[in-house]
Amino acid sequence: MKNRRDLREQITACLRESNFPALVELAGRETGVPTQLLRFLYDPNDVLQWRALEGLGHVAGAHPGQVQRVIGRLLWLLNEDSGSFGWGAAAALGEIGRHQLSLVQEIIPMFYGFLEEEFPRGPMLWGLGRLGEVHPQLLEETLPLIEAALGDADPQVRGWAAWCLGQARVRRAAPALKVLLGDDSPIKMYDGWELRQTTVARVAKAALDSLEAAK
Repeated sequence: MKNRRDLREQITACLRESNFPALVELAGRETGVPTQLLRFLYDPNDVLQWRALEGLGHVAGAHPGQVQRVIGRLLWLLNEDSGSFGWGAAAALGEIGRHQLSLVQEIIPMFYGFLEEEFPRGPMLWGLGRLGEVHPQLLEETLPLIEAALGDADPQVRGWAAWCLGQARVRRAAPALKVLLGDDSPIKMYDGWELRQTTVARVAKAALDSLEAAK
């Protein structure tokens, strides 16, 4: 078994290259990988956080028992009493569900409550977008809250809400998304490799294009 420092260095190397197969292989040899990945979930401006989110999902798909052990930790990070700044915890729950739904299925109703709170709203929208792309039916109950987020005061939240609706192919959201086509507020979006500067309008346009392609 590797010491924590060596394990973290290997995980970091995998994340820098977005080498998720190697990360999954590492998790097959070392049981501490999911716990170490949680240590990256604190800075949405760090691309390694986003890759760690994806990595956690891949590990959940291959080694669900390991990731099951950190679900409670993620929920605790979202508890006000934790005093934590675990920004990515809500997003992680959605990403885990995308790859291994059984790990989060019983707590999905809690996801909807996170949308009503300011701190986890943005990351939960990202997590629901990841979950909804694979399991769109799970978003039906929470659609009013996601659509309401299109009018959030924070442009980043508006962008994530638009992206989420596009990922889940929510056709009824088209009129609300069209309202955002004039919203040139700058935001950052993770594109699967890097964090890139864009605008709410561009994200809304991409979401509308996804709805059109799904017809």
